[in-house]
Amino acid sequence: MIFMRIAYITSGAAGMFCGSCMRDNTLVAALNAQGHEALLIPTYTPIRTDEADVSQRQVFFGGINVYLQQKSALFRKTPWFIDRLLNGRRLLNWVSRFAVRTQAQDLGELTISMLRGEHGRQKKEFEKLLRFLETSAKPGVIHLSNVLISGMAAPLKDRLRTPLLATLQGDDIFLESLPGDHKSRALDLIRGHCRLIDGFVATSHYYADFMAGYLDIPRARIDVIYPGLNLRGHGALAPRRNGQPFTIGYFARICPEKGLHLLVEAFHHLKQLSGTPPCRLRISGWLGEHNRWYFDQQRRRLRDWGYAGDADHVEAPDHAAKVRFLQSLDVLSVPTTYREPKGLYILEALANGVPVVQPRHGSFPELVEATGGGLLIEPENPIELAHALRRLMDRPEERREMAERGKKAVHERFHAGAMAEATLGTYRKYLS
Repeated sequence: MIFMRIAYITSGAAGMFCGSCMRDNTLVAALNAQGHEALLIPTYTPIRTDEADVSQRQVFFGGINVYLQQKSALFRKTPWFIDRLLNGRRLLNWVSRFAVRTQAQDLGELTISMLRGEHGRQKKEFEKLLRFLETSAKPGVIHLSNVLISGMAAPLKDRLRTPLLATLQGDDIFLESLPGDHKSRALDLIRGHCRLIDGFVATSHYYADFMAGYLDIPRARIDVIYPGLNLRGHGALAPRRNGQPFTIGYFARICPEKGLHLLVEAFHHLKQLSGTPPCRLRISGWLGEHNRWYFDQQRRRLRDWGYAGDADHVEAPDHAAKVRFLQSLDVLSVPTTYREPKGLYILEALANGVPVVQPRHGSFPELVEATGGGLLIEPENPIELAHALRRLMDRPEERREMAERGKKAVHERFHAGAMAEATLGTYRKYLS
C-alpha cells in the first residue's frame, strides 16, 4: 500500500446539517482508518455532522473575514492575528445562525470575488491557506469538496505542484440560484478553473453526465464514486412494531426543494383512497429559521385536513436518534423537486431496512436499481406517490423483500470503506 498525505478542503454550511459536509467527513475518517493521513480542512464556517467531527480546528476563509474583506478595503490589510480572532469557531458558529438566512442570490459579487482567487478581494485568505499547505500539511494530493471553491486552483497548482481533484456534488444548485449576470460570470470562471484541475469525482452517473456538459469537462476525467455510510449503529435489530399503524417517513432538510409539501399532499390522497388502513406521517431533518414558514404551512395543511393526530415532527436528531427515527418507519420518501446528485438519506433508510419511494430523476434511479430497495414514481406527482405508498401498505411481503435487498446492498457495497477505497484508486491514477 502506498501511504498518502491528503488535504481535503471542504465548505462549512453555516450551521446546517449538509449532505456534502457529512459525506466529506465520513470519507476522510475512512481514509485515515485505512492508514493514510487525510486532513479535512474547513472553509467559511465549521462543518456540522451527527458523527464525530474529524475536521481541523482552524477554519480558512472564515465567513466573517471573507465578508468584511468584500465590503471594505480596510479589512484586506488587517494583520493576521486580527483575522484569527474573527475566525474563532465559537464566533463563526454564532454568526452562522444569521448567515444561513442569506440567500444565494444575495451572494453574487462575493462568489465572483472568491472565484477570482488571488485577483479577488480575499487575496490575503488564499495566502494563509497556501502557507499552511506548504509548511504544515505538505500533501501529496489535494481534493476540493466542490468547484465553487475552485478559485484556489491556479495558486495550488503553481505553489504545491501536486495532483488536484474536485468533487461534483451539487454545485449547479447554488449556481442556478445566482442572478443572471453573476451566474454567467461564475460559470465562465469555474470552467476556466476546471481546465487546471486534474480529475473529478461525481456522486452518481447522472451527475457526472450532467456536469460534464454543464462545465465543459471531458466525461473521461470524471470518476463516479457513490457515497458510503459509516454503518456504526445502522441496521441493528429494531424493536417490534406489532399493532403500530403503517408509518411513512420524511428525513431530510426541511425546505421546499426537498419536496415535503408533495409528501404531505400524497398523504392526504392516500387517506382518501378507499380501504386505506390506519397510517401516520413522521417528519424529521434540519429545519432552519428561514424555512420555518414553509414547515408551518405544511402543518396547517395537515391540521385543516384533520390529520393533526396522524402526523408528528421529530427535531433534527443526533446519530443515535436518527437511527431510532428511521427504524420507526415502514417506508421513507423524500420527493425532491430538483435532481438530487447524492441521496444519502436513501442509503441511511435502506441501511436500516426501510424501503423508499422516490421520484424518477437525479441519482434516485441508480440507487434504487443498485439496491433493489424501493419504487420510482413520476416526479412532482403526489397522486402517483400516494398509490405507490398504498401498494407497499397492501403488499407487506414485497415491502419486506425490498427492505432486505436494500439493507444487504448498502451493508455490502455502500459503506465508508468502499467509498474510501474507490477514492484511493482515483488518487493512485493521478499520482502515477
